[in-house]
Amino acid sequence: MSWLPVLALALLAFLAIALVLKAARSGWEAIGAALLLGIAGYALQGSPGLPGAPKTPVEQMKGDGSLQVAARQQLGKGQGGAQSNWQIIGDAMARNGQYGDAASVLLGAVEQDPNNADAWLALGNALTGHAEGNLSPAALYAYRRAEQAAPDHPGPPFFLGLALAQSGQLVEARKLWADLLARSPKDSPWRADLEQRLAELDAFIAAQTGAPVR
Repeated sequence: MSWLPVLALALLAFLAIALVLKAARSGWEAIGAALLLGIAGYALQGSPGLPGAPKTPVEQMKGDGSLQVAARQQLGKGQGGAQSNWQIIGDAMARNGQYGDAASVLLGAVEQDPNNADAWLALGNALTGHAEGNLSPAALYAYRRAEQAAPDHPGPPFFLGLALAQSGQLVEARKLWADLLARSPKDSPWRADLEQRLAELDAFIAAQTGAPVR
């Protein structure tokens, strides 16, 4: 296999980000550097001369990206703010389980608008999905930034709690969900689902500790 297709693909990616997504000219250098870094990594670890062996990416088999995006959008109703082109593309990738690619695109969204809570939340979810459900330091940072941008948004505590639970930090997850439930209006569309998840988490903790959760 020739390196020409790889270089051509990198050039097309740069043009798409710079011209189609209209990235700021000041960020072109960083975008180019990121693409060159990717090519360098492929040169070190890839084997372009070997025949392809297609297989399903592992992260596409983890969770359901469509449900995750739908749940985030449901929680974000009434919170204000319009989705950028970056978020639309990032959500499309997340729906297909392409969490790593989604995270790369969503970095453009938070760079464009650092106070966009939904963009930070989408980034946190993508990073968590890319880590196969584990809460990474980068994902935790994204969730915290989402919370800072919109303290009343139910999304950050909900999804951070979910990531904590998936990472085995059950007590911390329960505290976040219990606090969110306590301040959620009775008619909140997410309240019933949150109550069910909290009850299931309590039952799981009780089964592990042998004592009911208080």
